[in-house]
Parts: sequence; C-alpha cells; structure tokens
Amino acid sequence: MFSFLKNKLQKIYGSVTSRVAILFGYKIIDETVLRELEAILLSADTGVKTTKKIMGDLRHQWESGTIKAGADLKKALEYALIALLPESDIADQSIIMVVGVNGSGKTTFVGKLANYYKQQGKRVLLVGADTFRAAAMEQLDRWAKQLGIEIIVGKQGQDPAAVVFQGCEEYKRGNFDVLIIDTAGRLQTKIGLMKELEKIKKTVMRHFPDQSINTLLTVDAMLGQNSFEQARLFHESTDLKGIVLTKMDGTGKGGIVFAIVQELGIPIVYISYGERPENMKKFDKQEYIADLLSL
Repeated sequence: MFSFLKNKLQKIYGSVTSRVAILFGYKIIDETVLRELEAILLSADTGVKTTKKIMGDLRHQWESGTIKAGADLKKALEYALIALLPESDIADQSIIMVVGVNGSGKTTFVGKLANYYKQQGKRVLLVGADTFRAAAMEQLDRWAKQLGIEIIVGKQGQDPAAVVFQGCEEYKRGNFDVLIIDTAGRLQTKIGLMKELEKIKKTVMRHFPDQSINTLLTVDAMLGQNSFEQARLFHESTDLKGIVLTKMDGTGKGGIVFAIVQELGIPIVYISYGERPENMKKFDKQEYIADLLSL
C-alpha cells in the first residue's frame, strides 16, 4: 500500500534511516550501539519521553538475550514503533472539521478529502471558513470547481462561525452526505484562533447535536519541535480525533510524530502528498513502519 511513498520517506527520513541501517548490519549489539540508536532517535525529534520508552523496551530485550544482532534490533525497533502509534477507529463520517496552522497543507487536504468522498458516490458540501486568508478561500473555490463540488465560501474578514452557520444550514437543506469545513489557520500562538475554533465547533454542534464531529489536524511532515505544541493546543480547543500527515514530498525530521501520538493519544488517519486530488491515503501503521525501516 505504501510502496509509492518510499521515495517520499527517503527524502523525509533518509538521514535518520541511513544511520539506523548501519546499526542493523552489526553482528553483535552492545551498549555502544544502543547509545547510538538513542542519539539518532533524539536527533530525529522523537522527544525525550518517547525515546526513553523505546530504548527502555529495547534494552530490556537486549539484556534478556532476545536482541543479539542487528536483524534482531531492526525487528524489535519495528515492533516498538508500531506499538507507539494508536489504532485509528475513525470510520468515514459526515461532519468533518479540518484544523491546522497556515502552511500545513490544510486547504489542499480539504480538497483531496472532498474528492475522496466524491469518488465513493457521496454528495459533498465544502465550507471555506478560513476568512483571514483570501488565498485559502480562492484555493478551495478552485478545488470545488475542479471537482464539481458545491461550496459555501466566506468573504475576507468575515466571521468564520457565520460562514459555518450558513454552511450547516445549506447542508441540511441540500440533502448532502458529507460536510467538510476548512477552518481559520492563523498561528497557534494567537489565542484568538483557538477561541474562533471553539466558536465554530459550538456552531456545528448546535446544528447537529446528535452527530459526532470528526476534527482532523494537518501536520506538516517536515516536522520540528513546535509540532507537538501545535497539536496540544489544537487538541485542547477542538478535541482532535485524528492527524493528517501532509507534504510527504518534503524534507526534514519526522520523529516528533511519534511523540505527538504517544503523549496525546491522537491517531494518524491520513497521509497527504503532492498536489493531485488522488494524492492521499488512509494510514496503515504496520505498512508505514515496515517501509520506513526498509529504506
């Protein structure tokens, strides 16, 4: 399933996996090798707490004699990484909010997600509520026209919750199957953004009190330490149900994603890459980790 992503993963994780691959080639694993692996994980922004959890498990297996050679280390690391990623129990839902900071690929993913549901024969309504960024509304409008999907889009500077209110009303009137809301995306350090997101969610909940809202956070795959803080703040304001890894054709360090899902308990549900409507996939952790460690 993820074989098409190997060249993307190579760009993102290549410097890390090449160093780890050297360790996998050792015939004997000793304390020096384990320390090197720990340093590699930390350099990949895996985070101190998550790295300690991984290394604690690996050291226990090494001390008990389960890990002897590099091949054993690879298998044990694969299992450890898979165990860190929670299972996603999110089924395809009808009410979806997509949140994320500007530049995280949020609006592009919204267009791809709309296409995903359209390909299933579902009638989709898009709501462009990122009214603080004119380019976002124009981009989403282009997606809607390209895909032949109906859209409610706000005007620049308009109250995002008012646009969402209009979208919810149209959704109920128009016999749609799926409602996808592209929210405001100013920097997460702006308290106003979190207040706006809370207001948007309350607006949706008032319209659909008996339906669950599937709130997804887009996280740029070119990850750094600030990604954890972004996820934490968004989670506090909107009760995230899943993470979307975007821009899988970029470069950078990616270990922080393990810290995010481990410490916040939010599963990865989609991977997004490229610019074409079909450039997204549901996330499968076993295949993803297997591909990652086989680079």
